Amino acid sequence: MESLLIGSFAKPSYLPSFPLTSELSSPSSGLLGLKCKRWNNLEKQLAVIPKRRLLMSQHVGSDSSQKFVAFCWKGSDKYLVNAVSEHPFESEPSNSPLKSLQASLDAFYRFSRPHTVIGTVLSIISVSLLAVEKVSDFSPLFFTGMFEAIAAAFLMNIYIVGLNQLSDIDIDKVNKPYLPLASGEYSVKTGIIIVSSFVIMSFWLGWIVGSWPLFWALFVSFVLGTAYSMNVPWLRWKRFAFVAALCILAVRAVIVQLAFYLHIQTFVFRRPALLSKPVIFATAFMTFFSVVIALFKDIPDIVGDKIYGIESFSVRLGQERVFWICISLLQMAYIVAIFVGVTSSQLWSKYIMVGGHILLASILWRRAKSVDLESKTQIISFYMFIWKLFYAEYFLIPLVR
Repeated sequence: MESLLIGSFAKPSYLPSFPLTSELSSPSSGLLGLKCKRWNNLEKQLAVIPKRRLLMSQHVGSDSSQKFVAFCWKGSDKYLVNAVSEHPFESEPSNSPLKSLQASLDAFYRFSRPHTVIGTVLSIISVSLLAVEKVSDFSPLFFTGMFEAIAAAFLMNIYIVGLNQLSDIDIDKVNKPYLPLASGEYSVKTGIIIVSSFVIMSFWLGWIVGSWPLFWALFVSFVLGTAYSMNVPWLRWKRFAFVAALCILAVRAVIVQLAFYLHIQTFVFRRPALLSKPVIFATAFMTFFSVVIALFKDIPDIVGDKIYGIESFSVRLGQERVFWICISLLQMAYIVAIFVGVTSSQLWSKYIMVGGHILLASILWRRAKSVDLESKTQIISFYMFIWKLFYAEYFLIPLVR
């Protein structure tokens, strides 16, 4: 799961495994062309793009960067999408311990899906501040309880995104070939060791802290994250668009807001479990945002999802339609936030909430109109922009009064 709730080819060795059969191109091209076994099926699915053929997996040159061009749309307008522009498929040996350490940290950084980690940390800090009623609440006890929640959630976040990558290695070789498991930097055994260790540490920390809201937040996230990704009978819920969206919504919109708030409110401050107006607003607003993240994350991955039978909304409805559904949902969320700001009893809160959300809504609309939906690079960039809007909201939520 992208968040805290997310045919092999043997030769040559520098190419990732992929269900392809080789067909040599003309010597003058200097390229090795690989044609997909499922070409006939893909051609029908991609018929919406006129006069284009999909040639997959072309290796360019033999230089040390080993850049891999994954897709070449050949037809009236030609262009190449460089699937791996920064990271080689195999780590080159290094005699420098520092370089080896940097390579290891870089691989783990990509494995952890940092945008989800940042979202998790900011969300816990934000909802923890909602439980603060007076200045004296900023005590060592408060900060200890908040950091315990952040640490346990971080560990569970790595388990969820890591399990998703273990379950999607073949798909990621098409959609996200820069991830360590898809590129071959991590073996399957290494991935299993990482996710197993992190989930055990997460539950261990939740247990020794002794907070039931925190423990249940971890447990429900574990169950939904496992059901979302694991490829066993009755599970792998990500195959079903509606169920997949519900998993992400349950974790991001409900568990993060309510469980971590109750952890601070009832366990740290020992107060009654009362849901305030800001908490209700945060839950409602993040419901919109979680649906958008669940829908939008599949837009740039439509090719791999089609090949491997993942029936995402983008596959079923089309990229453009899902894109504008996401924009509409976010604009609706901002309208609700503006209304909440207008009804605030505090003048400073009213100005910040109304002005802040008008500004964010305007930036969103302007940015959305400039996106080229035929460019995977622009779609991915806009997806990261949505996460930045997600982060921005957690700076505004504690100011709701």
